Amino acid sequence: MREHDMLEKEEIFSKVLRAGRRTYFFDVRATKADDYYITITESKKFTEEDGSFHFKKHKIYLYKEDFTAFREILDEMTEYVLSNKGEEVISERHQKDFRRLFGEKGEEAVTIAATESFTDVDFDDI
Repeated sequence: MREHDMLEKEEIFSKVLRAGRRTYFFDVRATKADDYYITITESKKFTEEDGSFHFKKHKIYLYKEDFTAFREILDEMTEYVLSNKGEEVISERHQKDFRRLFGEKGEEAVTIAATESFTDVDFDDI
């Protein structure tokens, strides 16, 4: 088989999810026996101090015989996270002005986003 034919065969169906400095690639590929499987690739961009950058990639191969169990577990884990923590993202990496306040011993930590970067505007001034 020519190299060009092989490349066309591998690019059966693809979707991309860009999420900050991470990008997820979902690809349907073909086995040598012309059956399909899915690859999920996480590509994460790292910037060096000199301004150069590199990517780290992690790939998962998911075969048809595992689709049902994978989907069930993914759905269960997703539902668990959303039920217990909601959809709001609370993370140092996602909030520019994230701060964590620690209470007295035995008290839970309280997480807030700092507001110093906001300007108090009186609508009468506009």
